[in-house]
Amino acid sequence: QARVARIHILDRMIAALPNARPEISKWAPRITVYKIKVERIKDVIGPGGKVIKDIVARTGTQINIEDDGKVSVASSDGEAAARAIKMIKDLTQEPEIGKLYMGNVRKITDFGAFVEIFPGTDGLIHISELAPRRVKRVEDVLQEGDEVLVKVIGMEKGKIKLSRKEALAEEQRLVETEAPAAQA
Repeated sequence: QARVARIHILDRMIAALPNARPEISKWAPRITVYKIKVERIKDVIGPGGKVIKDIVARTGTQINIEDDGKVSVASSDGEAAARAIKMIKDLTQEPEIGKLYMGNVRKITDFGAFVEIFPGTDGLIHISELAPRRVKRVEDVLQEGDEVLVKVIGMEKGKIKLSRKEALAEEQRLVETEAPAAQA
């Protein structure tokens, strides 16, 4: 008798909604789980929780970070959750050797320029890596606030070595390989 009642209820439910909705309601809560490296947790939390509080305030999400690096982002707005996850990914991404990045010149010194390649991550372009020719002063090539294309050429003791010279050469190679294809 109970089995017959359950089947009757299920039949009524199927009649009301024969297929699952292609997308959940925009008001339904969403929880997205993302894994970060344990040593990068401090970058997401920030001093006194400043960074994570800022992300929560700007996106309207709830964020929970566990000791193993599991980050849970809860929100009823899917776009807000996606923005929060992007902000966290930007804070925790690791530079790859050999990859090109567009960075912002933060500080100029006698021996080179410090460039922020993504939020909270700076690298050094040594003066010898600024241009294919010899450079007397860094200011002759770059100014603070300039956007610059750089290539990660190495990492040593947590410091990132960048090269503008190699990035320009690689960009030139890409242009040369695309130009014959465009003419054909």
